[in-house]
Amino acid sequence: MSVRSRLENGNESTNGLVGSHQGDKQNNNERDGKVNLKRQVGLLSGIALIVGTMIGSGIFVSPVGVLRQTESVGMSLVIWLACGILSTFGSACYMELGTMIPKSGGEFTYLTLTYGHSLGYLYSWMSLFLTRPASQAIVALTFAFYFRAMLLSVAPGICQPSLSMIKPTAASCLLLITYINCKSVKWATSVQNIFTVAKLLALAIIFVVGVIRIFNGYTEYISPSTIFQGSSTKVFSYGIAFYQGLWAYDGWNQLNYITEELVNPYRNLPLAILIGIPMVTLIYILVNIAYFTVLTPTEMLSASAVAVTFANRTLGPMAWIIPFFVCCSTFGAANGTLFTASRLCYVAGREGQLVEVMSMVHVKRFTPTPALLFTSIVSILMLIPNDFDTLVNYFSFAAWLFYGLTTAAVLVLRYQHPEWTRPIKVPLVIPIIVVIASVYLVIAPIIDDPQVEFLYAAMFILAGLIFYFPFIHYGYRPRIMKHFTTLIQVLLEVAPSFYLSPEEEQELQGKP
Repeated sequence: MSVRSRLENGNESTNGLVGSHQGDKQNNNERDGKVNLKRQVGLLSGIALIVGTMIGSGIFVSPVGVLRQTESVGMSLVIWLACGILSTFGSACYMELGTMIPKSGGEFTYLTLTYGHSLGYLYSWMSLFLTRPASQAIVALTFAFYFRAMLLSVAPGICQPSLSMIKPTAASCLLLITYINCKSVKWATSVQNIFTVAKLLALAIIFVVGVIRIFNGYTEYISPSTIFQGSSTKVFSYGIAFYQGLWAYDGWNQLNYITEELVNPYRNLPLAILIGIPMVTLIYILVNIAYFTVLTPTEMLSASAVAVTFANRTLGPMAWIIPFFVCCSTFGAANGTLFTASRLCYVAGREGQLVEVMSMVHVKRFTPTPALLFTSIVSILMLIPNDFDTLVNYFSFAAWLFYGLTTAAVLVLRYQHPEWTRPIKVPLVIPIIVVIASVYLVIAPIIDDPQVEFLYAAMFILAGLIFYFPFIHYGYRPRIMKHFTTLIQVLLEVAPSFYLSPEEEQELQGKP
């Protein structure tokens, strides 16, 4: 039996994370009435998911936050490059984990396998009930804001949408992408592919304008003699700058959430990551350079939406095209976030850390409908507060705490299970660098600007243990849950699911 088979057999070291299949075809009786997610996401869709999720609203607004902390153009570009390198290093560690453990769920799966169910639960608790739905809600609000700006630019005398329509528009955006994702995996990936092309076109326009400006001599703020003037000397302020830049890079780990739906994951997972993340890094640096050929640092710091200000200065009557493409960008990012967040919810339900119905799949469409609906409902509820995005910023340190622990899992599993098969094995220096960077990103903002909100964030995460011990550790199940599960199954036409490794799928299909 192969090492990966032993891993998937749910042996002692996995804490029962993966269902047993005894290395052979699972008994058909065990799968009666059950369905599983199908492998429908190819290489192109995988790249589009990474690029489309990473490029959301960040590159159109985050340059202001990075510049404010670094205080110079040169150090801003250094931060953008460093964020890209850190994201690439982090994704390299995830490549090793994802090809060694070819299951969906991302950090939840790896943390549970390495450190136990309690830590995996705390990650899913934080992600499913706060950071992911809040992030998706922020992207949807950005879509609504730019949709309004686009209407005002196209027909200022005819169309005058009020600010009160922002939240209903954002909710409509979330409902639409929920319908698409529930309807078909292919629909969702097609939307991702189309809107990824649209957002790349928007960034290409900005870059081309920047190149033209450079050839026309507008290089005052990017010339070697002035580019680093005024750089900040506050070491810990760069931690905040990293947060601003990494917000734009958020999504570099998204493909690990849908490993079970990737066609040939051992090839397409690493290939999509190695193509997608360097591509985004290059695009971000070029676009930032283009911004500084049009805007002075002072003007950028006063701009609420850098890309719109850039378009108004350079595109004249065609300036509306940038808000249009930002709408495309944010819609695609919201779609990708829902796609992956629902898979985290689905896997957590399948592993017994959420109610059973979250692990169920539509019997005809093979989409995790309950998980999609739950994720969407929580995201829509996040639209109600007037200012929740500030609170989410305080949870960035917690996100990088879990990123660091996940990356450290590469080192822990190398020590605990050197015999496991690793199709991809990264140099040890890479996870060590990412772990050190994670520690810095967790500590630096607290030292630079200690606030009580960081304590609230930690308390919220630990509050998940209140639910973990009675419902997960001790397995308490209210009787009403059985009736609730049956009702949802009938209403949504969903059934329990099971996991198949790539090797099992080939075996069942009669392939060598």
